[in-house]
Amino acid sequence: MSKFRVAIIGAGGAGLCAARHFLSRPGLFAPPVVYEQTKYVGGTWVYEEKVGIYDDGMPIHSSMYRDLRTNIPKEVMSFPDFPFEKHLPSFVHHTEVRKYLERYCDHFKMRNHIKFKTTVDAVKPVKVENGWRGLAWDVTSSDGIDPSTSVQRRFDAVLVCNGHFFDPYIPTIPGLQKFTGALIHSHDYRSAEAFAGKSVVLLGAGLSGSDIAMELSKVNAKVVLSHGQKPLKGPLPPGVRQSPPVSKVLDDGTLEFQDGEHARPDVFMLCTGYNFTFPFLDKQVGVKVKEHLVYPLYKFLMPPAFPSLFVVGICRAICPFPHFHIQSQFIMSVLDGSFTLPSQEEMEKDIELDEAARRARGIATRHILKLDSEQWAYNDELARIGGFQPLPPYWSNLYESNKVFRSQDMQNYKTYNYRVVGEKEWMVLGPQGQPLPKPLLKQG
Repeated sequence: MSKFRVAIIGAGGAGLCAARHFLSRPGLFAPPVVYEQTKYVGGTWVYEEKVGIYDDGMPIHSSMYRDLRTNIPKEVMSFPDFPFEKHLPSFVHHTEVRKYLERYCDHFKMRNHIKFKTTVDAVKPVKVENGWRGLAWDVTSSDGIDPSTSVQRRFDAVLVCNGHFFDPYIPTIPGLQKFTGALIHSHDYRSAEAFAGKSVVLLGAGLSGSDIAMELSKVNAKVVLSHGQKPLKGPLPPGVRQSPPVSKVLDDGTLEFQDGEHARPDVFMLCTGYNFTFPFLDKQVGVKVKEHLVYPLYKFLMPPAFPSLFVVGICRAICPFPHFHIQSQFIMSVLDGSFTLPSQEEMEKDIELDEAARRARGIATRHILKLDSEQWAYNDELARIGGFQPLPPYWSNLYESNKVFRSQDMQNYKTYNYRVVGEKEWMVLGPQGQPLPKPLLKQG
C-alpha cells in the first residue's frame, strides 16, 4: 500500500498535535492535510475582541476572554515533548498559550501543511477494495462562502479536531424569553468593565463561571453564582454569593431559584458550556450526540463501523495537550497495526460495558465524557495497548494537587509556582517563593 493519506480538521491544539505526530513518521504517512477555517493556528486560544460574526460573515468561534489566565500549571499543561518557556510563571495569560502553539507549529514544521481559511463542508466514507479495512474518505472543502470554491479530496483516514468550545449550550429554562435584562452566554463575554456596578446572576459554577465571578467582583458587580453543585469551599470574592440553580423566569422577568428565592438582575449570564457539533459528518457514519455524549466511539475516539475516522479531544475535565498527545499516538498505533483493532462487534461490546460501568458508579449520560481524575487511567491504558511511552508519573499528581489548591482558595491558587524535579517529583512554591506543603490526595 502507498503512504497513508490523512486529513486533519482543525489547527487548534488537537489538530496541531496530530499533525506533529503524523509528520514524525514520513515512511508510513504522507504529510497530513490540515484544514483550518480561520487564518490562524491555535483554535480556542486565538482571542477575538469582536463577538458574533466576522466581516466576511463567518462565525467567530473564540470563547476566550481578555484577562483569562490558565487554570492548569504550564508544567503539566504542555505537550510532553515541548515544554513552555522556563521564565514564564506556572499560570500564564492566554496570549502565552497562543504563542506556545505558534512555536510548536513552527518547531515541528507544520505550517506548510495547513490550508488556512478553508471550511470542511462534507466528510463521506467510501468503500474501496484496496483501502484500509476497505474504507476511504472523501473530504469536500471550500472557503465557506462561495460554493464555486468547493474541492474534493480522498484520504485513508480523517481526524476530527474541530474543538467543542464554540457552539453555546442554552439550557431549557421555562420562561427564559421573558427575562427583561441583558441575557448573554459566557461565549460572548470578553471583559468585566461593561458590568461595573451591575447585578449579575451567573448560571453555572464550572471553571468559567467561577473565573468570571472573580473578574466581575473586581469591578464591584453584585454577583450571584447560581449552580447545582456542592457549595464551593474556600472564601468567595467580595460581592459574590452562591445560590441554587435558576428554575424559571416569571412573567414579569424575575428569576426564580430552586429554593424559591427571587432576583431581578441587570444581567443573566449563562456559563453553561457548549454543544458538540460535527455538521460536516455524513449521516451514515452514525456518530450521534445526545445529552452531551458523542457516541458510539471506541475508546472515546472512533466509531466501530468506521474505524479510520477519529474524533479527537472530546473528553472534558481533562488536561488537554497531554491528552491529545496520547490520543494522537494511539491513533497512529491503530493505523500502523501495532495495536490490533478488535472486530466491530467487540468494539461495540467494549463501549457498552464501559458505559454500563460508568452508569453503575452513578455517572449520568451527560457526564460520561467528563473524565476528570479518570483521565490518567485512560491515558495509561491507551499508551499500554498502543505500545508507546506513557506520561511521566509526576504529571497526574501535580495536576490533581492543583485541583485541591483551586478548591481551597480559588482567589489565590494562580499565585503559586510549580517546579518539576524528576520523573516522579515536583514542588510547589507560594507567592514569596516559599515551599508549600503538598496536599494529601485520596488514592484511587
